[in-house]
Amino acid sequence: MFNETMVRVCHDPLVMLFVASTAGPAERALLVIHGGPDWDHSYLREPLSQWGDRCRILLPDLRGCGRSTRDLSKEEYTWDAMVADLVALLDATGTSVTDVLGFSTGGLIAQRLALAAPHRIRRLVIASSSVLPVPADAFAAWQERDNRYAAGADLGPDPTGLSGPDLVRAWARTSAPVDVWRPEALPDHLQRLDAVRFSGDWADLWQAGVLPSARPENALQRLAALGIPILLLHGRYDMTFPAQLAVQTAAQIPVARAVILDEAGHMAHIDQPDQWLTALADFLH
Repeated sequence: MFNETMVRVCHDPLVMLFVASTAGPAERALLVIHGGPDWDHSYLREPLSQWGDRCRILLPDLRGCGRSTRDLSKEEYTWDAMVADLVALLDATGTSVTDVLGFSTGGLIAQRLALAAPHRIRRLVIASSSVLPVPADAFAAWQERDNRYAAGADLGPDPTGLSGPDLVRAWARTSAPVDVWRPEALPDHLQRLDAVRFSGDWADLWQAGVLPSARPENALQRLAALGIPILLLHGRYDMTFPAQLAVQTAAQIPVARAVILDEAGHMAHIDQPDQWLTALADFLH
């Protein structure tokens, strides 16, 4: 279903992106930006593989992630460089205009891409992410969230003392019960985590306190001014980005809509794959 290639997106330094793509019609493209950022794209292949003949799907591993170029010098790890890579990827694949889906941290990068190259984007999906900042007390007194973090300690090694890919994998596994809402979806999520090629390039900078937030400044006002239609696709029980922020954003951007999926958490595409795809189809028709 997916073709796998390496695409050069930067010459100095040399940066190659690993890209999984479908052979759908190029005039209907969907660029999918994974989260983490120290994950790869693979956990998002399903249920998107069902759209192989509907549109051309581009699923890159971002710089420093997965099978793309890693171990760059620290100054090469910036959000602007990541956005420039994605624009270069569109150029290299002959994609003049695309729909964009950004998941989790990828949703913040997608906003940056829209602000940098609005003429390249037809519609924007911000999935399990947010436009508005997450309040410091967003999850205060949510006992269920605390219980799930405690339960996750049994699913992976203690992150204390780990670094690099080992640390990121430990974070992912110990937060697994927080990321999916339905207990019966947890085995699927853990299986996907086993296949992810985690890196630590971005986490190293974050731990050193030198990685700024990926969130664009004044994103709400700037995105509203662009007029690009936006779907805020969210699980009701997302314990990373509160679902209420999607509702608040949609109320303030005339061309935005929020779809909140019941019985779904942060990994809403795993909790409710059919509903997730239906919401995408209704928006990207």
